[in-house]
Amino acid sequence: MARHLLLRLQAPLIAFGGETIDNFGVIRDFPALSMVTGLFSNALGWRREDCELHDRLQSRLTIGARLNTPIRRLTDFQTAQLGKDDKGWTTWGVPEERRGGAGTYKGPHLRYRDYHASLNVLVALRLEPSEETPTLNDIAVALDHPARPLFIGRKSCLPSQRMFAGWQEADNVLHALQIAHLPKTTSAESLRMQWPDGEGNLVGDRLIELCDERNWTSGVHGGWRPVREGSFTPTGART
Repeated sequence: MARHLLLRLQAPLIAFGGETIDNFGVIRDFPALSMVTGLFSNALGWRREDCELHDRLQSRLTIGARLNTPIRRLTDFQTAQLGKDDKGWTTWGVPEERRGGAGTYKGPHLRYRDYHASLNVLVALRLEPSEETPTLNDIAVALDHPARPLFIGRKSCLPSQRMFAGWQEADNVLHALQIAHLPKTTSAESLRMQWPDGEGNLVGDRLIELCDERNWTSGVHGGWRPVREGSFTPTGART
């Protein structure tokens, strides 16, 4: 069996970001590979310019996630009145200014951001090769003693629980999700999961192609990886 690190993602608001279209910031049901990479990189104290470190860590990660609570979404309507001399912070280090004629400053800047409300997600993951730095032990220590404050998707999404949730010996990622820290459920309740193709199968699961890998040099997401999604009902579930 392989050792898997368990990650608890729980907060009043969580944002597993998807494709942003115009001023609509949509979310996905499961955490992206790039988001988990960024979370660990932040905990380790890496900078955004450490592109090679980010890319290498992302390529080593094998992750799966289980939704312990139902999906409940809300949309936050955000508005800000920006003047012609106002500038915004950007991740690429260049201040962003509002372009256009004088008339464009008369109306406020509007955007919509989706969030998950009161979501509890368990992530199981491995690093391959396991002996390369950073190791799973390095990441576990960093999660408990992060170099910077951690958030789940967006800076407003602060975790409400300890993020490092322990270890699980399992045959694969799916197996880890099926046996680790099972929540209390009734016989009619099932838990949704997503895991990499090749890391186990469930009856009735479906294979999809997912674009959630980031090129950390260009800052653009690209490429597709096969993942499986399915549900199972725990037997003898516990907290």
